Amino acid sequence: MADLNNEKSGNITARGTDYSQWYLDVIAAADLADSSPVRGCMVIKPNGYAIWENIQKVLDQKFKEKGVKNAYFPLFIPKSFFEKEAEHVEGFAKECAVVTHHRLSLGEDGKLNPAGELAEPLIIRPTSETIIYHMYSNWIQTYRDLPMIMNQWANVVRWEMRTRPFLRTTEFLWQEGHTAHAANEEAEKMTMDMLEVYRQFIEEYLAIPAISGIKTESEKFAGAVYTATIETMMQDGKALQAATSHMLGQNFAKPFDVKFLGADGKQEYVSQTSWGISTRIVGALIMAHSDDTGLVLPPKIAPTQVVIVPVWGKETDKDIPVEAAKKIAKQLQNFSVHVDERDGRPGPKFYEWERAGIPLRIEIGPRDLANNIAIAVRRDTGEKTEISLENIDDEVGKLLNEIQENLFARAGKYQKEMTSKIDSYAEMTEFFQKGNGFAEAHWCESPECEKKIKDDFNATIRCISTDSVAEDGACPVCGKRSNKRVIIARAY
Repeated sequence: MADLNNEKSGNITARGTDYSQWYLDVIAAADLADSSPVRGCMVIKPNGYAIWENIQKVLDQKFKEKGVKNAYFPLFIPKSFFEKEAEHVEGFAKECAVVTHHRLSLGEDGKLNPAGELAEPLIIRPTSETIIYHMYSNWIQTYRDLPMIMNQWANVVRWEMRTRPFLRTTEFLWQEGHTAHAANEEAEKMTMDMLEVYRQFIEEYLAIPAISGIKTESEKFAGAVYTATIETMMQDGKALQAATSHMLGQNFAKPFDVKFLGADGKQEYVSQTSWGISTRIVGALIMAHSDDTGLVLPPKIAPTQVVIVPVWGKETDKDIPVEAAKKIAKQLQNFSVHVDERDGRPGPKFYEWERAGIPLRIEIGPRDLANNIAIAVRRDTGEKTEISLENIDDEVGKLLNEIQENLFARAGKYQKEMTSKIDSYAEMTEFFQKGNGFAEAHWCESPECEKKIKDDFNATIRCISTDSVAEDGACPVCGKRSNKRVIIARAY
């Protein structure tokens, strides 16, 4: 993973010059994360973790409205559990971190060496289906125990070779929901209901346009019947998978013997789902809205929505604007507000808060107080507005709503501009030679054509959109008939 310590010069590379470096510069400038001494891992600093806390807070409430209860399951999973579901273990085998010893001993050379070999190696969870369903098999006895709907907020480890802060790290934070149902139809509904929870959250709170869809067989979660996904577009035209919801059917119920006694007295296997979102969504948030000045945060998810900067001169009493700023903060009790009363010139403070992505900055000085006004500066546009101190809470609420709506509209406009309908292989070649974006093309559903697209353009079929309408066409690779389009893009 890139060393974020090297990105702290204060200068932010332009997106058009080097998008990858720009991303690292924004993270460093906003003080969101730092490099760790452990390869591929990062330290999430308070500014970055506060964003994750807000994401967690909102989603946790939405989950509970769906009847989800939180629990916690062990970090370590017996290796034998992974061996029970062949497709699942194959999908994660190369990413597993394995614990083989339980203590250290001091050698004659003064170095610590692993000692006490475990009877059975333990996997540090890359995901928790196996251990959770082992427990479900103990807890579920009859149909009265169903549905069982649990979620855990946890960390997981996947031994990634190429890492990038938030987007792909060896250890990351996430939530993983796991459900068991008496009927397959209930599990199907749960799969899509939770996908819709993610879609609404990503659009309404993160202001990122979200495409709901179904993954192809080769792109689905290992062990799932099918995977439903939320796909988003970043400012470089690449796709980012923002959340997933998996219909597992009975693929885990059978190897883990998760059965229930039905009302008819018959033993049946449950049908299951799992669904999750991770700290990668913070990376999506950064890349969807930020600019060459720094981070840009939508007001609904920003830890600090408003910063008030009192302004005073050499000959001016500092206490008057500071006390006025604190009074304004009390008036804005419905918003998260910070008063910057540090000594120093206002200019560097303005720049610091801009880089940190604070949605709205309020400047208040002696002249403003004399006129009973303050100056509000929007982070999304830089636009300055005089607002009355008498009804400042209404004015601020209106501005924050406008910023939220503008960020969503701006991202939607960009996504539309970067999306093209493709009807031939020549068009697809030209499209990806020019750069990135979403190609909407027909597909014959053959793995061979899917592989050719991946090999030739380093692009994948991101999903078959749930909004796709029936449309006769031909696969641009082989010419066979198709009745709907898929979304093809390069991705993170």
